[in-house]
Formats: sequence, C-alpha cells, structure tokens
Amino acid sequence: MLNIRSFLILLRESFRDLLPIILVIIFFQLAIIQNVPDNWLSTAIGLAIVGVGLAVFLLGLEVGVFPVGEGLASDFAHKGSTGWIVLFAFMIGFGTTVAEPALLVIADKAASISAGRIDAFTLRMVVAFSVGFAIVLGVWRIIKGTPIHYYIISGYILVVATTAFAPQEIVGLAYDLGGVTTSTVTVPLVAALGIGLASTIKGRNPVLDGFGLIAFASLTPMIFVQFYGIYVYEFIQVSDVAVPLVHHTAETAAAFDFSLLALLKGILSVGTDVIPILAIILFFQYAVLKKPIDNLKEVLIGFALVIVGLDAFVIGLEMGLFSLGETMALQLTQNDSTVVIYSFAFAIGFSTTMAEPSLTAIAKKAKEISDGKINDFVLRLFVALGVAMGISLGAFRIVNGGEIVYYIMTGYMFVIALTFIAPKYIVPIAYDSGGVTTSTVTVPLVAALGLGLATNIPGRDPLIDGFGLIAFASLFPMLTVMLYGVITEKMGIKGEHELESMHLQELRYALEDAQNMGLTTVKVQGATEKRHSYRMPFSAVHVIVPHEREDEALLAAKDAGARGVTIMQAHGMGLDEMDNFYNRLHSDATDSNLMFITPSKNVNAIIRNIMDKLDITGDGEGIAFAYPVSHLKGVTLKSSDL
Repeated sequence: MLNIRSFLILLRESFRDLLPIILVIIFFQLAIIQNVPDNWLSTAIGLAIVGVGLAVFLLGLEVGVFPVGEGLASDFAHKGSTGWIVLFAFMIGFGTTVAEPALLVIADKAASISAGRIDAFTLRMVVAFSVGFAIVLGVWRIIKGTPIHYYIISGYILVVATTAFAPQEIVGLAYDLGGVTTSTVTVPLVAALGIGLASTIKGRNPVLDGFGLIAFASLTPMIFVQFYGIYVYEFIQVSDVAVPLVHHTAETAAAFDFSLLALLKGILSVGTDVIPILAIILFFQYAVLKKPIDNLKEVLIGFALVIVGLDAFVIGLEMGLFSLGETMALQLTQNDSTVVIYSFAFAIGFSTTMAEPSLTAIAKKAKEISDGKINDFVLRLFVALGVAMGISLGAFRIVNGGEIVYYIMTGYMFVIALTFIAPKYIVPIAYDSGGVTTSTVTVPLVAALGLGLATNIPGRDPLIDGFGLIAFASLFPMLTVMLYGVITEKMGIKGEHELESMHLQELRYALEDAQNMGLTTVKVQGATEKRHSYRMPFSAVHVIVPHEREDEALLAAKDAGARGVTIMQAHGMGLDEMDNFYNRLHSDATDSNLMFITPSKNVNAIIRNIMDKLDITGDGEGIAFAYPVSHLKGVTLKSSDL
C-alpha cells in the first residue's frame, strides 16, 4: 500500500474534496460580500497545502493506524482477556481526547466567555474521562453482542433528563463537546478497534457490531459535561479573572512563519497528539501481548506520515482559511438578509464536511467491510447534507432565538424512529457519522460562525446561544445516513459478494436445468419439497365429451390410474355443421376437454376404461386421444406411481 500510485490516488481525491470549499469561499466573497481579501494568495497556497497534507495523512492511516489497531483488537480477542481489552479501550479514549486540538479551542473559548467559572483544564479532563468511559462501554457492547440502539436510546434519555437540571449556560456547550471529542486520529483508531473486535469474536458482524464506538464517544460527554455544569454553577463562585479570548487575524495568517524552527515546532506539536497514542499501542503490544508488531517499519512510517500530514493540514488551515471564515461570518452578520446567513451556513457545512479527513477514512472502511454495498462517496454526500442542514437550522435558532434542547429533543425522536425503520447494517454507521463530521476542519469554522452570530445579534448571549451549532452538525447526519440506508434497501442494492453469490446461484440453476432438460422433474407427495428428476416417459391424454358426461369420464380415468386433470370448455361441430360455420362461431360451449398428464404406461388403461364406460366407439359421444410429452416440470405424483 506504501507506493506512489496510492498516494497519487489519495491526492486526487483530496483536491476533489476541497473543491466545494474553494467554490463556496469564492462565491460568497465575490458575489455576496463583494470584496477580494488581501491574503487571497496565502489562502490559495494554504488550500493546496491542505490537499497534500490530507493525502499524506490518509496514506499514513492505511499504512500504520488501521492495520495496527485491527491487529491489536484481534490479538486481544484471541487472548480472551476482557480486562486488558477494557483497559486498552479506556487508555485510547482518554489519551487521544486530552490532546485533541478542537477540544482545546472550545475549552479555552468556554473558559473565556464564562468569566473563568468554567476551568478549561478541568473541562478537558471531564470530557476525556467521558470518552474513555464511552469506548469501554462500546467495547463491552461488542463483547456481549447487545444491539447498539438499546444503549443509544438510553443515552438520549439520559441526555434529555440531565438537561432538565443543567443550567442553560452549559447546555449548548455540552452538546457541542459531544461533537468535538472525536478527533482526526481518534476516529480511525477507535473504528479499527471496534471493527477488529467484531471481526474476531465469534458470532459478531463487523458491519452491525464493529461500528458504534464513535457514537458512544459523542454521547457520553453531553451527560458528563452537564453534570460538571450543575456542579460549577451551583457550588463555584464567578472568578474575577477571565481567560483572554485568542483571535486569529488575516494578518497573522498571511505572515505565517515558514522557518525551519517553526516547521519543526509544528511537527512537534502534532507529534505530542499522536505519539502518546503510539506509546499506548507499543505498551500493550510488547508489555501485555508480548509479541512484535507485524511490519513494524511500515507502521512507524505510517504514524510518521500521519504526523507530517496533520501538520501540513493545520499549516494550510492557518494560512488564511480559519481567519477568512471568521471574517466572513462577521461580515455576514452585518448583512440585513438572514437568507444569506443560512445559505452560507449550509454551504460551509457541506463543503467542510466533504473535506473532513476522518469522515473520508470511515467511509472507506464502511465500503470495505460492507462488501461495497455502501458507496463511500455517496455516504459522504449524505453526511455532508446532514451537516449542512444541521448548521443551517442551528443558525436559524441563533438568529430567531429559542432553547436548543427543544430542537435536539425533536431530532432525537426522529433518530429513534428511523432506527427501527432503517436496515440494521446502516444504523451503527449512522450513529458514528454524527461524531466524525466535527473535527479538524469543521469545528473552528462552525464555532466561529456560531459565536460570531451570537455576539453580533442583539439579545443573544454567546455562552448560551453561541454554542450548539456543532451539536446540530452531529445530529442531522444520523438522520440522513439512515435515510440513505432506507433508499439503498428500496433500490435493492447488493454487495459485491452478494451479487457474486446470486450470479453463482443463477449459474447453478442454469446448469441444473440444462442437465435435467431432457428429464421429467416431479414432486413426490408426502416426501420432501425437493425436485426429483427421472427418465420416465409421460403422455397427455385428452378426452372430449359432452358436459353431461364429464363426471363419468373423470371417474373412469381415476379408476384407471389418472392422478389429476385439467378441465377446459370446448365447442365442436360435426361435418354437417361445417356448412353453417359462421353462424356457429359465437355458440356456447357444449363439451368438456379433459386433459390428463400421466406416465405413458397408464395411457392404454385410461383410454380403454373411458371407451368402455362411455361407449365412445359405440353409441356414445366423444373423442379420446393421447400423445407423448417432453420437458415436463411441476407435476406432483404419489410415491406408488414411481
């Protein structure tokens, strides 16, 4: 997998995904704001660096993170030590969340606008612990095989119940933190852990059971942070010292430092997020499992590529995209048209989600383990559509006012309803999609938009109203992805192996039919429902008699061994009546045509018995004849007839 061709494919896909962001920025900047930013060249270069960084990052995931994560999960499952699996799950969840850049940004902003009442470090610890607990809960579910919707629906009930007691200042923040906890590195590793366990444990399905860990990691922080908020606002006094809010400006972005020292610092900063994860993996691999990592060199190269790719990704974003998004959000709030705000929210939500690296990684994995039944690009389109709709509705809430809990509760009810309608294989993926949409790209831009709207619209409180957009961006993808599952099910889309299996079945039937084409295939009454083929000659016996003699003919044939009959209405004309042929065309049927399909050995007995009983060759009326039949299928006989 570590080759130039793979990288070029990923590079092409990365720039294809960045194209919507570029188009959105150009359109709103030139057509709506009607202003060319001073740092447009920096922004263009930054987007190019983002594309390259994303490709390098994805290559590193495929080479290092996914294989080692799935390998660890498989080894733990074979080892049969539930305790070690649970500890590993907690360490991965806690360790990856503590250093999550998006969480750092949101925690600092929350500490600043809450006048110091909310402590940024404590908030991060609460969230990290909740994610660790969530991964443990998700792993336990995979081990026990419990359907995921039991946990998720119970979690929704707990979220809503906690909201009833939580102060309104913490609710929007808590809902947002449910979306920012799943980072660009955490998502692939956690997904690999879940899929690896589900692939190894007997009786588990990678599609039905492997996904869902990210959904837990998005749900539990909402509960834990609201409990933290209840404690803070009930027992902690307002701090006199406020944390200063850090603003990124276009000028600082344009003057990004490209010195060797600055680049090394950037790589070191990203490395501090990734290296603890590698350390946890190495500890459990060598100290607990006591076995070397397969292809250790490739794994280390993969993690190095992840670090370099993420660093390039962050550099590209800082070179104007973040600051440009904040500036545009401020300018749009000063526009008199709310439709423009909603349109920008929709467009930026859709475009940033399509460029989200963790979503790309999860979509590829979903396609792989669903045997191609899930199309990765179409899945990302539906997720992006959900994010766009969610952010638009969240912007509507900020502009027009209203408590976030009513919107979220309504969304949860729709999610629960769709859970029982959508096909089972899509439900865990839908739950996870809500957590992978809000990460490196989406969170800063969406957070800037929400806080910018709440700051500049009269009557809105940044702490109460500014947070919440990320929660909407996490909720709506669950709805759209489940709808995607319903649509694919209605369309009858099959996986590659499923289609191959159907094709082989058709070939098998065709071969069987070709082999048995010259045979008679019958069902035997009282035996199994299987078809039996015999080299037995069959004939059709026709007896045409007047209606009033039909019963006599039937009884005579039955006594001679006939086992079934087809009765048809008939009308005949004698030689004398042929002269008045046209006058007789519409006459009513006067005769019955009785057709008996019977083994050829019974033909003589049936015709002789009918001739004798009905005196056909004497004074009686009627005709009897027989002819051999071939390729006979579908007749049912008694075993005694065979």
